[in-house]
Amino acid sequence: MGSRLLVVHVHRTDARTGYPSRVGFVVSRAVGGAVRRNLVKRRLREIMRAELPVLPTGLDVVVRANPAAAEASFEELRETLISLCHRGFRRIEAAG
Repeated sequence: MGSRLLVVHVHRTDARTGYPSRVGFVVSRAVGGAVRRNLVKRRLREIMRAELPVLPTGLDVVVRANPAAAEASFEELRETLISLCHRGFRRIEAAG
């Protein structure tokens, strides 16, 4: 699932069933310099920290920031990330 700010990949593996979900972040140099990249990563981590209790178990989630994420506000990132994650979760559950 993707948007102009973020791309989210959600994957369930049999080996992870019953274990807490894991989240990883990819923020490349295309997003900006080190200060800008670290700001985007800190924001994404904080958003996911608040969402961890409601994540289904046994998932691997990878969040990739697009260059537009560097200019986005915290609220824009939050709304986009939560929306994309929930779409990914629904897709995983529908696949069975």
